[in-house]
Amino acid sequence: MTDTGLSPQEFRQTLGRFASGVTIITARGDQRRGMTASAFVSVSLQPPLILVSVDTRAHMHALLLQDDVTHFGVNVLSATQRHLSDHFAGRPGPEDQVPWFEHEGLPLIGGSVAQLVCRKDRVIEAGDHTLFLGFVEYSRYTDDDPLVYFRGQYHELG
Repeated sequence: MTDTGLSPQEFRQTLGRFASGVTIITARGDQRRGMTASAFVSVSLQPPLILVSVDTRAHMHALLLQDDVTHFGVNVLSATQRHLSDHFAGRPGPEDQVPWFEHEGLPLIGGSVAQLVCRKDRVIEAGDHTLFLGFVEYSRYTDDDPLVYFRGQYHELG
């Protein structure tokens, strides 16, 4: 390890050993947008807060920074939604296969294990990412199995 810390490659390889769920962050500006993200974490039960980390180069980053974008969605993908993760990560896939639905004007992904509607609470700059803290105003969930990401690959439970 050097004074500058781990190299990006070493850091990515090391953190790839942490299994995580796969989410799609959604928001609406002039159009609905989504972004695949595994950097999602519960922060607090009281008040109900979550955090998502968004690369400053992502289109979603610019959208979430807009003052008129007050809410965003977090959609926890099911084991059957790998194609949606790929689509919103920028890999080829038809937009017409996205099971969009809206909750009070906010786009969400149908068939997800869970959906959260979050009011933007705080925005924290953190290196090459920005942390968006969200106050959870609404949620719904199923008991379906989640899509899991580990060592750069998708996995299913069971």
